[in-house]
Amino acid sequence: MLLAASAALAQNVTTQWPLHSDGLTNLVEWDHYSIIVNGQRLFVFSGEFHYWRIPVPELWKDLLEKVKAAGFNAFSIYNHWGYHEPSPGVLDFETGAHNFTAILELAKDLGMYMIVRPGPYVNAETNAGGFPLWLTTGAYGELRTSDPLYTNAWKPYWSNISEIFRPHLITNGGNVILYQIENELSGQWEDITTKTPNPSIDDYMQELEDVARANGIDVPLTHNAPNMFGYSWSKDFSNETGNVDVVGLDSYPSCWSCNLSECTSTNGEYVAYVSELHASTQPNFMPEFQGGSYNPWGGPQGGCPSDIGADFANLFYRNLIYQRVTAISLYMLFGGTNWGWLAAPVVASSYDYSSPVSENRVIGSKYYETKLLTLFTRSAKDLAKTERLGNGTHYTSNAAITTAELRNPDTNAAFYVAMHAYSPSSTLETFSLSVNTSEGVLAIPQYGGSISINGHQAKILVTDFKFGGKTLHYSTAEVLTYTVIDKKEILVLWLPPEETGEFSIRGVTSGKEASPDVSASKSSSSIKFYPGSNNLAVSYTQSVGMAVVDLDDGTRVVLLDRNAAYRFWVPTLSNDPMAPENDTVLVQGPYLVRTAVMNKKTKTLELTGDAEANETALYVFAPKSACSVSWNGKKLAITATSGGLLKASLEAPGGYKLPTLGPWRSHDSLPEVSLSYNASSGGWVDATKTTTPNAVKPDTNNPVLYVDDYGIYVGNQIYRATFGSTSSPPTGVALNLTGGNAFGYSAWLNSQYIGSYLGLSYTGIGAISLSFANATLRADGKDNILVVVMDNSGHDLRDAAVNPRGVTNATLLGPSDRSTGRAGYAFSSWKIAGTAGGERNIDPVRGPLNEGGLYAERIGAHLPGFPDNDWEEESGASSLAVPGAGIRVFRTVVPLHVPDGLDVSISFRLTAPGSSANSSTFTPTVRGYSNRVRVLLFVNGYQYGRFNPYIGNQIDFPVPPGILDYDGDNTIAVTVWSQSAEGAEVKVEWTLDYVHSSSFDMKFDGSYLRPGWTSDRLSYA
Repeated sequence: MLLAASAALAQNVTTQWPLHSDGLTNLVEWDHYSIIVNGQRLFVFSGEFHYWRIPVPELWKDLLEKVKAAGFNAFSIYNHWGYHEPSPGVLDFETGAHNFTAILELAKDLGMYMIVRPGPYVNAETNAGGFPLWLTTGAYGELRTSDPLYTNAWKPYWSNISEIFRPHLITNGGNVILYQIENELSGQWEDITTKTPNPSIDDYMQELEDVARANGIDVPLTHNAPNMFGYSWSKDFSNETGNVDVVGLDSYPSCWSCNLSECTSTNGEYVAYVSELHASTQPNFMPEFQGGSYNPWGGPQGGCPSDIGADFANLFYRNLIYQRVTAISLYMLFGGTNWGWLAAPVVASSYDYSSPVSENRVIGSKYYETKLLTLFTRSAKDLAKTERLGNGTHYTSNAAITTAELRNPDTNAAFYVAMHAYSPSSTLETFSLSVNTSEGVLAIPQYGGSISINGHQAKILVTDFKFGGKTLHYSTAEVLTYTVIDKKEILVLWLPPEETGEFSIRGVTSGKEASPDVSASKSSSSIKFYPGSNNLAVSYTQSVGMAVVDLDDGTRVVLLDRNAAYRFWVPTLSNDPMAPENDTVLVQGPYLVRTAVMNKKTKTLELTGDAEANETALYVFAPKSACSVSWNGKKLAITATSGGLLKASLEAPGGYKLPTLGPWRSHDSLPEVSLSYNASSGGWVDATKTTTPNAVKPDTNNPVLYVDDYGIYVGNQIYRATFGSTSSPPTGVALNLTGGNAFGYSAWLNSQYIGSYLGLSYTGIGAISLSFANATLRADGKDNILVVVMDNSGHDLRDAAVNPRGVTNATLLGPSDRSTGRAGYAFSSWKIAGTAGGERNIDPVRGPLNEGGLYAERIGAHLPGFPDNDWEEESGASSLAVPGAGIRVFRTVVPLHVPDGLDVSISFRLTAPGSSANSSTFTPTVRGYSNRVRVLLFVNGYQYGRFNPYIGNQIDFPVPPGILDYDGDNTIAVTVWSQSAEGAEVKVEWTLDYVHSSSFDMKFDGSYLRPGWTSDRLSYA
C-alpha cells in the first residue's frame, strides 16, 4: 500500500494550491506544479535560439527540426532591439533575417510552443546587451528605469514588436505561450527587509507590461530572476507595482570560466538551486538553465566543452527534476556565431556555448544525451504534477547516493531521482533502492543484480508509471519513451552497456526476446522472466545495441544501450506539441530523423532525415498498415520484419572536396597614414564637440573624442589628428583609450609607425606613452599627422553599456614651447573615420553591426562584385603577410558546387605563429613574423571571424550556407592588421566539418542575403 503521507497529499492538493490564469485566458494556466496549456499539464522542456546569430532564415527550419527531433516541446527566442532599430525611429522587421515571423510560423508548423523574450534589454553577451548603440551615448537618461528619455526611446520598438507577436499568441491560434518582460532585472525593492519599493524600476516594469497588454499581449507575462535573493516581481511575495504572472530563476552552476571551483561560493557544489520562498503557488520555472558557456577572450574554443558536455547534461538536468522543476529552458540550445560586432567585450567571435546543437549545426553526444531526458519528460505526463515527499541517502543501500522521491498526487506514479550525494563525485556506486508502490514497499531490483551510477551521472527511476493502457510497476532502467501503435504499447528503456536492469509490468505473465533478425544487439542480453500473479518481472544485462522483448498480450519492450538510445527517434505524425502517445512512430539507427508522415494512399511511412558517412542499419516500429518505408523520398528495401518492426539500411552519402582557396589579390587598407591622404570623404567626421552627454567626461583639453557621440559605434575606428611644427617640438604622445576587453590600437606619426597597445582579455582601458624618436616631425610649416587605429570590441553590459568608447586623453609630451611660454602642446584638429554611412545603415540586409571603419570596409572591398583587377597578385596559396606594421586587405573569389542531397559544413581556420596547438603545422615564410595581429574574415560581405591570437584561442570559424553560396561564386576577404614592426602573417584555410546526406536542401536561393558592391561606396574612401 502507498504511504499514508502520499494519500494525505492527494486529498489536500486541490485546496492547497490554487490554479491561476490572472483573468487572461484559460488556454494557459499555472499553479504550484506546472504550466497548463489547452487544459493539459505540460512539462516544458525548451531551449534558447537567437535567430540574429544565424542570419539565414532558410536555416531556421533546419535547426528547429533538430530541436523538435530531440524531444523538446518548446523553444525560446530573444529579440535584439539594436538589430531591429539601427538608428532612432528606423525600425526594421522585414529585411532578410530581420523578419523573424518565419520562426513563429515554423513553431506552429513543426508543433512546438514558444517562449518569447523581446527585451528591451536582453544581455545575451551581445554588444550593449542588445540595446541599440545609439542609446549608449548618455543622452537617453538612466537606462532600465522610468526615466522619460529612456521611456521615449523604447516605446516605439516595444509597441511594434508586441503587435508583431500578437497574431502568433496561442490565444490567436499561434504557439506563443509565455511573454517575458525585460531580462534579469532585480531591484523591485530599495530595502527588501522592509519591502520598501523602488519606484524608478517598478514603474519601468509596469509600463513595459502595460504597453505589451495595450498591444494585444494576453498570454502570461514572465520574468527571469538572476538569482534567488532579489525577490522581485512575484505576486506570491507582494502586490507591488511591476509584478508579472510567472517568475522564474536563471541558474548557471558551472559559471563561464572553465574553472568549476569558482562557482561553489555562490552556487554550491555543482548543483542548481530552486527557491520556492517567493513563488510558492507558481511552478518551478528555469527560464535559463546552463546549457553551456560562451567563449571568452583567452578561453578555449567551444566554451568549456570538457566541463559542460554530455555528463553535465545527464547530471545537472536530472538534478533539476530532483528539485521538482517542471519548466526548463536551456541557454543555449543553439548558440550560433557572433558574426559582425554582435559580441560584448567579454566574448570572442564564437557563441557556440557548448550547445546541444553546435555552431556548425552538427549534433553530437551532448545533443543525444539531452535527448534521452527530453523524450522522457515529453512522454512522462505524470511528471508535470508532483510533490517531493522526501530526499536523502536513506532511500538506497549505499550512503554515497542521494535520492529524491517525487509523486503525482492524482495517479500515485512516482519518480525517484538518484545521484551521488557529493555531486562532484565520479565513482562507480551500486545499490538497491527502496520504493513505495501500489503493491507495497519494495527493494529493487528484486531478482539479483544492482542499480549502478557510474561517473558524473544520475538516474530517474519510475514506479506505477502509466504507458498507454499498461502500468510499469517499477524499473531500474530509465524510461526513454513509449508509444501506442495499432493499439499496442511499445515501451522503451535504456541502460549503459553491461549494467543490469529489471522491470515489472502489470497485466502480463510471460514474454520472449524477439527474433535476432530485427535486433541491433551485438551480444546476449541474458534476459530472464519472473511471472507473478498479475505481473511479469524481467531482469537482464544490457547488451550493446538494441534488444526487443515481446510480451504475451502484444506489448513490446525495447531495451537500448546508451549509444543505441542516442540514435533512437520518436517523430510525431502531427504538429501537436503534446505528442500524443498514439501519434508517434519509433526509429532507431540514423544520425537524425527529422519528420515522419504516414501516407495512407500509398501505405508508406515517409521518413526524412540525415545520414553520416557509413551505411546505417534502420529499424522502424511502424503501423502494420505501413507496407513500405521511404527515406528522403526514396523507398527502402525491407530486409526483415516482425509484427510492424521493419529493418532496412541507408546508403552512405557521397563525398565532397573543397576547392583550394585563392588566388589572392591584396591592397593597402591603411592609406590614412600617408601624408598625401585627404581625409575629406563621406567616411570622415570632424570631431569638434566640446561637451558630451556621457556621465564619464574625457580627461583632456581636446574636443570630445568618444566615437559614439559622432554616430560611430562598431568595428575599427581611425583617428586622424594634426598639430603644428614648433621650435621645440614634442617628443611623444600619451594616449588613453577605452574600447572594451581585448581591444587594442596602433599609432603612426607622419606615416611612420610609433607603437601599439596590444590589449588584454580582462580590461578595456589601455594607456601608453609613445615616443616620436622613430618618426620625423615636419619642419616645413606643415601639420604633423597622428593616426590612431582602434579596434572597438563593443559596448559593455547592463548599466555599463553607456561606458564611452574612444580616446579619453591624448596629450603631446615634451619640453615647453619657448615661443609661447606654454608648458605643453595642442592638437589643431581631429577627425574620425567609422562605418560607411554612419547611422544610415546603408546595408540593411547585413545590418548595423557588420562593418567597421577600415578603409577596405568603407569602400566595400569585402562585398561581392568589388573591382579588384588593379590589386597586387599574391604568390602564396594561403599565407597572407603584412611585412611591417600596417593593415592590408586580401580578396579571392572561389566557386562552390555542392551536390544535391548533401549537407556540408564549412569552417575557415586562421592560424599565426603561436596562435594555438594547431599552429605547429604553420611555418611563417618570413623569419620574425609575430602573432601580434588582428584579423577580420569576411565571407560574401559578412564579417564571420575576429582572429586575435595574441589574446584569444579561437581559430575555427564556421560559416553557414546562405552566407556561403553552395552553387556559385563566393567572395572571401581578409583584413590583416599587424601590430608589430616585424610584420605578421596569417594562414587562411577552409575545411569540411562534415558531409551528410540530408532531406534539407542546402542549395536554396540565398542571393537576397548577399547584396553586392555598388560604386557609391567609393564616396567613403
